[in-house]
Amino acid sequence: MAQSSIEWTNSTWNPLAGCSCASAGCLNCYAMAMASRLEAMGQGKYTGLTEKNEKEKAVWTGKINVDESMINRPLEWRKPQMIFVNSMSDLFHENAPRDAILKIWNVMEKARWHTFQTLTKRPAMMLDIIRDLKLPPLPNLWLGTSVENRDVAFRIDLIKQAPGPVRFVSFEPLIGALGNVDLSGIDWIIVGGESGPGARPLQKEWVDELFAASRKYDVPFFFKQWGGVRKKANGRTYRGAEWDEVPAV
Repeated sequence: MAQSSIEWTNSTWNPLAGCSCASAGCLNCYAMAMASRLEAMGQGKYTGLTEKNEKEKAVWTGKINVDESMINRPLEWRKPQMIFVNSMSDLFHENAPRDAILKIWNVMEKARWHTFQTLTKRPAMMLDIIRDLKLPPLPNLWLGTSVENRDVAFRIDLIKQAPGPVRFVSFEPLIGALGNVDLSGIDWIIVGGESGPGARPLQKEWVDELFAASRKYDVPFFFKQWGGVRKKANGRTYRGAEWDEVPAV
């Protein structure tokens, strides 16, 4: 089990590794830089997943590696956990092998004592894969999408079509205003700024908009961080409190 520093989950499970940039929120992806470091350290799972661009920055190649040794791992973890699936990839990436997705889905179905959380920037692909593979809805699987600004707000409507007990949106890294957001059919939102080198600033007004929408539609609100070059430097207190509401399921 890989204990996670991500505030809204307990553990991470990475049977897949690798991705490609889908939108502006991917610019400073922590997983992209981490994959490059892990490959340099000799971890074969991350071989070929990144390359250096003209600025000598690691960027995804689009290659997806399957770690067969990790696929059944949650079945060995007997203590119930909130498990973030593929923090180093996207389960619904167009290059993810369909047979691997099916194996992962079967494990999540068997490990019913855990709660699994997926987060994708490809909700349209997610819906296609679920349909094409005839994947059954799982009562212990939360399906989410990332939305960083108004340009990709269409993902919200797509994730509303996902089958399962919880449909959520991660507005992180929030790099632009969303305006009036319709959160009907959404069960949880996570809001946070970008962290690390080159972090783009988070404006309070953008957070206020999403908080107001969460109150309007009675959606639990989780405030993750203000962000900045040093992740924890600006804290995660919003309106004088740590808003860490989660779905009641």
